[in-house]
Amino acid sequence: MTAKKENKAEAQEKLMQLQLLQQRLQVFAAQKQQLQIQQMEVENALKEVSKTKKPVYTLIGGIMVERSTAEVKKELTETKKDIDIKIKNLERQEKKIVSNAEEIQKEVTKIL
Repeated sequence: MTAKKENKAEAQEKLMQLQLLQQRLQVFAAQKQQLQIQQMEVENALKEVSKTKKPVYTLIGGIMVERSTAEVKKELTETKKDIDIKIKNLERQEKKIVSNAEEIQKEVTKIL
């Protein structure tokens, strides 16, 4: 096999790796968007619970149950923290993938 053919095969392999990384980034973006929507919903719920002096109700398996505002605030705060952690983890993974993609692009450029 000539050096030119080897370079072409290597470049194709690197391009396939880039495509896989781009697909993973798209999946992460979709997951992040879902988490951000959940985050906004939790933040809005926390605001509403904080404003009210009336009883708070939560839906449990299709049944509305009265709960203390302190209980609901605590639960919503914990949920928000969990979502924040998940978003940060996704962002960290996204950064790693972007870094890997940049390295692969540099390698492809050198090959070609």
